[in-house]
Amino acid sequence: MAFARRQSHHERFSLLLLDPGEIYFEDFSVFYYPIGYDLEESYERRQRGHLKVCSNSVLFDPQDNAYPILRLLFRDCTCPNKWTAPLMSKVGQEGDVLSITAKQVIEMKEGNVIGPYNFRKVTAEFRFTLNYVSSSDVLPMITQLFRASTLPTAERNMMVQSIVRSRQSRVTFNTTWLDSLYEKIVLETTGDRITPLVCNPGRIMLTNSRLYFQPFNNADPTPVHKVKLSDISRVIKRRYLLQHVGLEMYSSDGFHIYLVFQTEVERNFFCKELLSQKDVSLEDTEQENLTLKWQNGVISNYDYLMYLNSMADRSFNDLTQYPVFPWIIKDYGSETLDLTNPETFRDLSKPIGAMTQSRLEQFQTRYSEMPEPKFLYGSHYSTPGYVLFYLARIAPEYMLCLQNGRFDQSDRLFNHIGETWANCLCGNADVKELIPEFFALPSDFLFNSQNLDFGVRQDRTKVDDVLLPAWAKDGDDFIVKMRQALECDYVSQHIHEWIDLIFGYRQRGEEAVKADNVFYYLTYEGAVDLASIKDPNERASLEVQITEFGQTPKQLFTSPHPARKNVSASEDIDLALRMSAELATELRPSPTLARSVAAKTSAAATSEELTSDETDGAGREAVSGWNRVERLKCIRTEKLHREGITGIALSSDGRSVFTVSQDCTLKVYSVEDQQQLRSINLSAMALSSVAVMPDDKTVVVGSWDNNVYVYSVEYGHTLCTSTAHDDAVSSVCWHNDRLVTSSWDSTVKVWSFAPTQGTRRPAPPELLAELDHDTQVCCVDVNSNTTLAVSGTTDGAINLWDLESEGSLLQQLPLHMDTVNCVKFSPDGQRIISCGADHFMRVLDVSTATELYAKDTKENLKCVAWNGDIILAGSESGSLFVWDLVQGSPLATLQAHKGAVTCLAVSSDGSTVISGGEDRNIALWRS
Repeated sequence: MAFARRQSHHERFSLLLLDPGEIYFEDFSVFYYPIGYDLEESYERRQRGHLKVCSNSVLFDPQDNAYPILRLLFRDCTCPNKWTAPLMSKVGQEGDVLSITAKQVIEMKEGNVIGPYNFRKVTAEFRFTLNYVSSSDVLPMITQLFRASTLPTAERNMMVQSIVRSRQSRVTFNTTWLDSLYEKIVLETTGDRITPLVCNPGRIMLTNSRLYFQPFNNADPTPVHKVKLSDISRVIKRRYLLQHVGLEMYSSDGFHIYLVFQTEVERNFFCKELLSQKDVSLEDTEQENLTLKWQNGVISNYDYLMYLNSMADRSFNDLTQYPVFPWIIKDYGSETLDLTNPETFRDLSKPIGAMTQSRLEQFQTRYSEMPEPKFLYGSHYSTPGYVLFYLARIAPEYMLCLQNGRFDQSDRLFNHIGETWANCLCGNADVKELIPEFFALPSDFLFNSQNLDFGVRQDRTKVDDVLLPAWAKDGDDFIVKMRQALECDYVSQHIHEWIDLIFGYRQRGEEAVKADNVFYYLTYEGAVDLASIKDPNERASLEVQITEFGQTPKQLFTSPHPARKNVSASEDIDLALRMSAELATELRPSPTLARSVAAKTSAAATSEELTSDETDGAGREAVSGWNRVERLKCIRTEKLHREGITGIALSSDGRSVFTVSQDCTLKVYSVEDQQQLRSINLSAMALSSVAVMPDDKTVVVGSWDNNVYVYSVEYGHTLCTSTAHDDAVSSVCWHNDRLVTSSWDSTVKVWSFAPTQGTRRPAPPELLAELDHDTQVCCVDVNSNTTLAVSGTTDGAINLWDLESEGSLLQQLPLHMDTVNCVKFSPDGQRIISCGADHFMRVLDVSTATELYAKDTKENLKCVAWNGDIILAGSESGSLFVWDLVQGSPLATLQAHKGAVTCLAVSSDGSTVISGGEDRNIALWRS
């Protein structure tokens, strides 16, 4: 909680001494005459200071810190007036005297000590001599605010806002604060700067070189905040009070500012103008691919959760939307912490409120008897109160602000880790989760280093430092072990279940009901449109509820979140604990996917694992070959065809290359002998695609004449010809006696086809299923156990099919804005890669339909090959691009052909690549 640690104690007064949302207008130099004394003695004891006029109160801040700050609430006062001093009295000789009679005074920070406020019940007349102004400069505004305090809440707020608008309209930006005479003013508007529990209004000035924020008051020791546009590294649109009106900006020197505008339109216009300035150059974090990096173990669970929080509009500047982290450990009683024992951990698939069955049954009973809108939990897992419950020792002024000048009862404070966890399991209204501070050093929030007086508990023990579990030696050791638990294998395998509850598909709707994860309706985005509410009383009530009772994060995923691979995060825990993890971006939620996919992809992965086990040495060699793919060298090119090459296949031993072309021919080329072995005219029309059978002697060829040809290379003749479609065949693939073909006739067809040995003709392909599409199908692939097929169409859609249930459509995903040129399953069947004419390459998790990776390559990608981690793609410009999908970064760009690279084939060990192009050449690459 960096904002708490940055607080300065040089200035006693801050906006935290006011009510949340209270407006501070201005202050005046005065002398205060203490109450309880006669006039002469009061004069002798007078205190110099400043009278601060606010919307709900006036405060006197004495220069001498030994005296308390005094706050007089207008609701406790009678009408303020100008006081007339008796003859011969010294009081009033220096200037006009302002008199305010109050029945209560709130005393704060006496001796500059932070502690509960003293609410002193006393009816007295408080007198202040104005040093440099007359009463006519002060009294009208105070009188107006006093009158507002006598009105009902909504009318009072309207009157205060009228006063605010009137005053602010007369304030212009002080152009003397501009850093350069040559700055061009681009935009000037008003807005609020958001810091925890504080909303400070001011003027916003955007020039062609800097951004300025000038508060309307002098509460901030900095009269104007400024940042060079060239220093701005990130700009993030935020949601504030469930409205999309916030904008948070970070600079390279660590400065950041969170601004809120009146409307979403105004926010978006300002953001557009800001980003259009030539000095603004945002850092390219490629955060759209962090889900993939997390899944591959490149980033830690901690960093990924921070990233999701930021995407879901959680900010350290907004306590109503503070980043939320899960309880991980449930064992707080053992002497040692065993991170290999599943019993050490909480069930991450359940919300905190559903951990204890007996308590859950009580919630469910109440839920069943409740009228709409129903909710299980009346409290939330993240509220300003819960955040400050954990941070009271380093942010006491924030707790005092939130709780009307008082600390909570001693027994309800954050006293003991184990007791807090136990209360979250059993308390009737306690369902809170944790905050990031539990997983990152320093551990100062656990210690009462300021010697604050939190009182004494019922067992007569003084509330001091937080009591730690026996397995933690000290505060730092506690944080380190918490972080180790967060990053351990068990949590890595289950944290996606918690993500589903907080950020994902089980956050709302029917899935939330099934998961016992339903909160009060006003905590959800979209539940109410504050801008459309005209009744001021209703709006004020809703704003209070939204502010105080928590906000559910923005929903990021509408389908199950993918699980992490069985990898450990590649980070040093001790180092990572000291590093900041400020990650943010926007993520487009992926569509829902039928759950039957999970079983099919799991079966495919199991099949792939068994294959790998059987060929252990070859598997290691394949991994090694793919790891060297960025070092590919073109060792030979051959011009085989008269027209562009449309399809290419490589024999299992890597010795023979099979190519087809628009010149209607099938060619066979020997890699070893470096010569063409066969050239066959199969059709009078162009050939589109080729697949080689396991015997390396039989090939299946698709043609624009609607036919599929089966050709024996060994015996040099066509074994069978089948009319497969009503239009050109665009792609063919074969696995496990299943032939799958796609066509411009908007269909994919699945055939039973088992090649035979020798000269015996195989049985013609037998049609098993026809998969209808809305537009022409350009490409198709099947997973390794032929349970799923994926197709890409000219309208940019990716279609996933269940081949075990007569080809039912599992999902249609509009991932591309133009024709899909190529789709491929990963070897384990867990992911799909696609590339299209829209220049995008995308990777999709098959089980959940979550988009794991999206890259604008700035090129029309025509073909792709991959091993699940390394991607090799051919472009329209003739280049081969190599990407490391684990790191989400490019490895190499290789110039391959003079025209587009149209097709690729890679040997099983990954060391040999054959590319075909529009230039009619094939290129042989070796690493």
